Amino acid sequence: MAGGRDRVVHLLRQLQRAACQCPAHSHTYSQAPEHAALKTTDYAFEMAVSNIRYGEGVTKEVGLDLKNLGARKVCVMTDKNLGQLPPVKAVLNSLAKNGITFQMYDDVRVEPTDQSFMDAITFAKKGEFDAYVAVGGGSVIDTCKAANLYASNPESDFLDYVNAPIGKGKSVTVPLKPLIAVPTTAGTGSETTGIAIFDYKELKVKTGIASRAIKPLLGMIDPLHTLHMPDRVVANSGFDVLCHALEAYTALPYKMRSPCPSNPINRPAYQGSNPISDVWAVHALRIVAKYLKRAVRIPDDHEARANMHLASSFAGMGFGNAGVHLCHGMSYPISGLVKSYKAKDYKVDHPLVPHGLSVVLTSPAVFTFTAQMCPERHLEAAEILGADTHTARIKDAGLILADTLRNFLFDLNVDDGLTAIGYSKADIPALVKGTLPQERVTKLSPRPQTEEELSALFEASMKLY
Repeated sequence: MAGGRDRVVHLLRQLQRAACQCPAHSHTYSQAPEHAALKTTDYAFEMAVSNIRYGEGVTKEVGLDLKNLGARKVCVMTDKNLGQLPPVKAVLNSLAKNGITFQMYDDVRVEPTDQSFMDAITFAKKGEFDAYVAVGGGSVIDTCKAANLYASNPESDFLDYVNAPIGKGKSVTVPLKPLIAVPTTAGTGSETTGIAIFDYKELKVKTGIASRAIKPLLGMIDPLHTLHMPDRVVANSGFDVLCHALEAYTALPYKMRSPCPSNPINRPAYQGSNPISDVWAVHALRIVAKYLKRAVRIPDDHEARANMHLASSFAGMGFGNAGVHLCHGMSYPISGLVKSYKAKDYKVDHPLVPHGLSVVLTSPAVFTFTAQMCPERHLEAAEILGADTHTARIKDAGLILADTLRNFLFDLNVDDGLTAIGYSKADIPALVKGTLPQERVTKLSPRPQTEEELSALFEASMKLY
């Protein structure tokens, strides 16, 4: 373990010392364009989140909500694993009790693809529904968002709304039907955001759709739904919360993001760190530090699982408006290029690197790399996660946060880097190639990166311990 860690530290120190063209490794953000006076960067941010309702057993109200909306034909989306579990039964009982007519679609794919999105879209178009209920994790909620969008604009081509440069990235201007999300995992925060992620199989990378227009009308946070999750699902979902919070808090500030939109409809959902997102990101990080290990280790710890469910939504409110950056940008090819790895506790018939795992495996390398741009924030994050920073030097912020993350992951029995999930140095060029199209998120990194630096980050992530 010591030899592997020494190699990782050597690579990370090389990244820290790498020639950086930004202004001199200052203690503040410094990726501002040279010609700020030209107003090429944005000057505003906006917050867009779903309505949130929280409480044990609150799912029983979903039928009344649909009745209040005047819904006459509802699409309920879930996956086959959840179909027989209490969360779906609670939703269906509420719909039946309130006389709501519905059809159920349970063919959602865990880690959806363009094809699985299109299958759900076809179902939605044929059903001509006037409301949707998504019961599940991020895969289900994201699939339901896409189905609602394309069924509301049936003449659109699939790539019309997919993020550029893979798709056309068109603005959503059509009205959508009401969507109620009932999350059953404590990770993605998808119930709060206008983001829908999928694997684009042709390029073997993840991409997505990003628009405030597709966010759910209501997210129903019912902590009872997290009690059925096995420990690895709890852990990997929690890692997504962890990275959502860390990346949102360390993202490029909104005033340094370019271009400044000529029309507010074109202001992206991911706008850069901002004062309101900061509050939610830090709060979510504190909850993760306090409760994630308990939630993983003690299945009947209702307090821990309930708080992680809330943390998922809190982090969603943060990153849903600030954005994420390199951990997520690099995670998409890690998931998309999976070979034979199948994660424990996931009942799937295909190789799968869970999203939260694919994100967190690069986190020590990433935050060592980005720390020179906003070291105070990195050091604050390390302290929240348990590091003693009283005598820390500000220039060591990245390495301190990296070590803190590494210890956190080791305590939770996380796979030892990318090699443990089937990758080798020979795969790095393909992983870099899969990261390059993720400009929507990688450009929000506080420190710009070259292809060579991405390669070094992947290499440093091959082994964690």
